[in-house]
Amino acid sequence: MQLTPIIAVHMAAALGAVVTGPVALWARKGRAQRPRLHRAFGYAWVTLMVAAAVSAIFIRDFRLPNLHGYTPIHLLIPVTLVALFGAFWFLARGNVSAHRKTMQRLYVGACLVAGAFTLLPNRYLGHLVWGQLGLL
Repeated sequence: MQLTPIIAVHMAAALGAVVTGPVALWARKGRAQRPRLHRAFGYAWVTLMVAAAVSAIFIRDFRLPNLHGYTPIHLLIPVTLVALFGAFWFLARGNVSAHRKTMQRLYVGACLVAGAFTLLPNRYLGHLVWGQLGLL
């Protein structure tokens, strides 16, 4: 697999989400809450997550176990979109606790866990990273 424009968009959105997510989560923790910062980084994070999820639809891999080019990691696409919708649904209904939990779980699952899987040696990004370090 090579770096195509859609993979570049997906990687940029995913890496941006990994970076902006902690700021959005941190801005609402503890005594000194920063609602403007939370909202700004939260909307940026949601936008990046939607971009990453939608771009992932167009990234297909026929080498791994797949169904028409869609691998098991593609199951995160509907999970991500439903979780984002659910988080805003909770917020609109005043359930801040459920909103917080949904966003925290989505960050861990879609950014950290899925991100760790992309660093496997047989994945494109993993091959780039580990190959550049001379570990492959």
